[in-house]
Amino acid sequence: MLWKLQLSALCVEDSSRLMRFLSGTILACGGWVLSRSCSESDVRIGFEFERSGCVEVYTSLIAAGLELSQDAHQRLTELCQCTRYRALEVREETVEVELEVLTGSRERFAARPVEGLKFG
Repeated sequence: MLWKLQLSALCVEDSSRLMRFLSGTILACGGWVLSRSCSESDVRIGFEFERSGCVEVYTSLIAAGLELSQDAHQRLTELCQCTRYRALEVREETVEVELEVLTGSRERFAARPVEGLKFG
């Protein structure tokens, strides 16, 4: 089974600083950064990693200060659980991720909820 995930998150970190941190985090987890873009209000990064490292990638995204959407948590949890039960069969597979992170202050997010994203 091919895993291709589209994840959404919020972060109060500065966009350029977050981009550098995420890139380093992905590389430290053994992943490959495929694409990245950064603006004042968002960060978009495409990356791949070996499926066997899914728990490390998931925890690294949280440690980076991302507030993942409910859907992103669900997708990553499914990936980790499925990988755990099929570890020998899938250890060499890769996972492709497109991650969009909206950046800004907590006040900005509270004043203007992000349509289509459920956080909680």
